[in-house]
Amino acid sequence: MNRSLFFTYFLSSLASPFLGFSRVSRNDFTEGKGFKISNGEGRIHGHIQLKGVNANILDVKVSGSDTNGELAIFEQTSLSPGKGTPLHIHHTQDEIFYVLEGSYKFKVGEDTYHLSTGDSIFLPRQVPHAWTQVSAKGKMNVIMQPAGKLENFFVTMAALDHIPGPEEIAAIFSENDMQVVGPPLPIDE
Repeated sequence: MNRSLFFTYFLSSLASPFLGFSRVSRNDFTEGKGFKISNGEGRIHGHIQLKGVNANILDVKVSGSDTNGELAIFEQTSLSPGKGTPLHIHHTQDEIFYVLEGSYKFKVGEDTYHLSTGDSIFLPRQVPHAWTQVSAKGKMNVIMQPAGKLENFFVTMAALDHIPGPEEIAAIFSENDMQVVGPPLPIDE
C-alpha cells in the first residue's frame, strides 16, 4: 500500500466515528420555543370535522410544520360507531395509535387486533391497514412519523361541502401520499 493511500485510510478511520454526529447540530424537534395545547383544543386548525370515511373530529396537537416534517400528533374523537378507514397504505410513514377511550378493531396486513382503553398499536409503513370504531364513542392519539401529508388530508376532508363517495375518497388519499387498497373493515368480520 502506498504511503498517501495509507494516510487517507488512517485519517478516514479516525474521523468515521464522528461523522454520525455531524448532522446533529441542533434539535430539529424543538427549534424556538416549546408550546402547550390544552385538552379539547387543536393547534393551527382548531377542530377538524371529517366528512366521508367517518364524521370524527381531529385536533392537531403537534403539526408537521412544528417539526420540520419529522412528526405529527393528532387526537381523534371518534363519533362514528361501525365506521373507520378503508384498507390503505402509507408509503413513507409509520403510524401509532394509542386508545384513550372506547374500543376499536384494527387490521394490519393479515392480522386483526381488538384495542380498548390503554392499548396501542404500531402500523408500519407500506403495510395495508384499516380500523373501525367498535364502541359508541372513542378517542385515540395518532402519531405519524415522519409527518407526511395526513394533516393536509384531514383539512381537505373537512373542507368538502358534500359527503364524498369512494372514488373521491380514494383520490384524496392518493393526493396525500396514501393508497386505498380495499374496503373499510367491518366490525363483525
